[in-house]
Amino acid sequence: MRGFLILVLFFLLGEALRLVFVLPISGGVLGMILMTLTLMLQGRVSNELASASQGLISVLVLLIMPGVVGAFFTVSQFQGQWLAVVVALLLGTVLSVLTTLLLMRALVRSGQQGRQDGSRADD
Repeated sequence: MRGFLILVLFFLLGEALRLVFVLPISGGVLGMILMTLTLMLQGRVSNELASASQGLISVLVLLIMPGVVGAFFTVSQFQGQWLAVVVALLLGTVLSVLTTLLLMRALVRSGQQGRQDGSRADD
């Protein structure tokens, strides 16, 4: 329960920041950014937060669905801008995949170097 409360508090903090500073970004996204920064500073994730997150990951599709459905009701706003939308989607996807690839490679190298350093210390 404590982990879920932490998630809700970061969501509410993101919503508050969005309303106070009139930002054109979702409060949930702001909350995720704040939580990511907090976890990076702490250097670890609590067991409570990890277990609450695992429960939500299993229903992630249901969490994303309202935004996808909402896009169908705003189709008229995209008339004449389909090229820009398609380019943004493709570029965003490529950049996301590339970022994930580079991060994974860096983490794998770091893990391999850590194991090599550890085995040398044992010698």
